[in-house]
Amino acid sequence: MNKLTSYSVKEIHKCFRDKILTPTSFVDLCLQRAKQTNFLNAFVTLTDEIAEDQAVDSEKRVYINKKTRPLEGITIAIKDNFCTKNIPTTCASNMLRNFTPTYDATVYSRLIDAGACLIGKTNLDEFAMGAGTVDSIFGPTRNPWQYDNDWRISGGSSGGSAVAVASGTCVAAIGSDTGGSTRNPAALCGVVGLKPTYGLVSRYGLIPLVNSMDVPGILARNVDDVSLVLNAIAGPDVFDSTTIKKDFKSLVVNDVDLSRIRIGIPKEYRCEGMSEEVVDVWKEVADLLENEKCSVESVSLPHTSVSIAVYSILNQCEVASNMARYDGLEYGLRTSEEYSTEELYASSRSEGFNNVVRSRIFAGNYFLLTRNYEKYFLKALKLRRLISDDFKKVFNDGIDILLTPSTLSDAPLYTDFVSKHNRDQCALQDYCTQPANMVGIPALSLPIRLSKNNLPLSIQLMGPNLSEELLLSVAKKIESLVQFPTLKMD
Repeated sequence: MNKLTSYSVKEIHKCFRDKILTPTSFVDLCLQRAKQTNFLNAFVTLTDEIAEDQAVDSEKRVYINKKTRPLEGITIAIKDNFCTKNIPTTCASNMLRNFTPTYDATVYSRLIDAGACLIGKTNLDEFAMGAGTVDSIFGPTRNPWQYDNDWRISGGSSGGSAVAVASGTCVAAIGSDTGGSTRNPAALCGVVGLKPTYGLVSRYGLIPLVNSMDVPGILARNVDDVSLVLNAIAGPDVFDSTTIKKDFKSLVVNDVDLSRIRIGIPKEYRCEGMSEEVVDVWKEVADLLENEKCSVESVSLPHTSVSIAVYSILNQCEVASNMARYDGLEYGLRTSEEYSTEELYASSRSEGFNNVVRSRIFAGNYFLLTRNYEKYFLKALKLRRLISDDFKKVFNDGIDILLTPSTLSDAPLYTDFVSKHNRDQCALQDYCTQPANMVGIPALSLPIRLSKNNLPLSIQLMGPNLSEELLLSVAKKIESLVQFPTLKMD
């Protein structure tokens, strides 16, 4: 890749000041890169004209007005389940293939206000229901670390955003994270992925999957860039009643005194199916932190074993509720079946949704039937509270950060991955990540080293609510010690 497209925000801004680059030339480089790597299938829509217009505005601020913004001229990509005014937002589904919103998601509008330039909308599993970015109507997204012949998945459901960042097409990208959908592809593609505290970043304009767990996520090649993007998009929003009402104070990622930090290693996260390489990386980072004078100790989160089942039930119940709006009447796909209203509903939803979406709707409605409500939904809610209490107890006992794997292995082969049912795919890929969404705490995936297959291996850091500054500071320290390599593509 062109070396300039692997630079950090700080380095790019220095290039702007030194006139080695301008915002317009940088945007052109990134658009060129996106077209050169279209075989990865990271993008659903490229927004050439919009990016170039935004770059021209940015250039005026840099060289004429001398009033630069935090993300001035920085290229971004947005997952295609965030609404963007006058730009198609498809959720990678036939149901919304021709849907063009009339408003911007808060996350997108705040990035543009911070000076960023939109390269395009990225691929995902249909309606973000997946862990591999393989169930899109636009086809699967390939992992840039191994994309020839027996190619690897990118992870999901924000695989397009992770690949766009890893391949040097943009500096940062936005994904959504319901059970690990930002951290999972970040881990498999060798970039940094952050799921902020629930309510810290507005969900307005994010087409919902599971309202009680959805969080806009951030992907970038380093921790500093993640923190810059978080500072640009976080804070209260009048359009989203679930955002934290307290004013957001910009985070400062500083060198942290690790001797004051207590790291917890949850013993239940060592599970069946976890590769020995992942276990070795987990131990390697624990040893590294211990060498830096951290207190590293084993802790227990006893309800971890049931968390994936609880997550699955609650996910499907909320999916059934959220998907009810797609009836073929007001917007979205509408078939020509007009024999009856029921026939129109059935045919529109049958043609508009794939098997994964339909199966989750059926399962969710089953769990919500009167005869099943207490047996499944209410019981899952009670277990969710117990899972949350596990985390609270650990953090109340003085643990600052939990250290776990992000995924159970490096990126699986596409052929192996699609041979499994979507339910089993998610059960494996989301095992370590989904508890943070059920509890609402921040979590970050950080690449550490390459596997014997020459693929990224990553670890996950989790902290209590609103501990992003500490989480990012510790991650930056680890990042500086491990020196994860930059992807080199032909």
